[in-house]
Amino acid sequence: MNDCKIVDARNTFCPGPLMELITYMKQASVGDTLELLSTDDGSGADVPEWVNKAGHELVSKERVEGVWHIRIRKAK
Repeated sequence: MNDCKIVDARNTFCPGPLMELITYMKQASVGDTLELLSTDDGSGADVPEWVNKAGHELVSKERVEGVWHIRIRKAK
């Protein structure tokens, strides 16, 4: 498995975490995995919705001590 790039968007608010993720996603290669760290409540719903629309793969989503850990694999 390739390395996972951490996108630390903690303490930023919607749409900050998603915008940061999109920026990193544009720079990533197909097959790369990114993990978004976000303290924004909305990220748990917004990010998977965007991943689905953009055609990428949601690998995992969990909330640990108020921080979302959302892993996304770039699919195209």
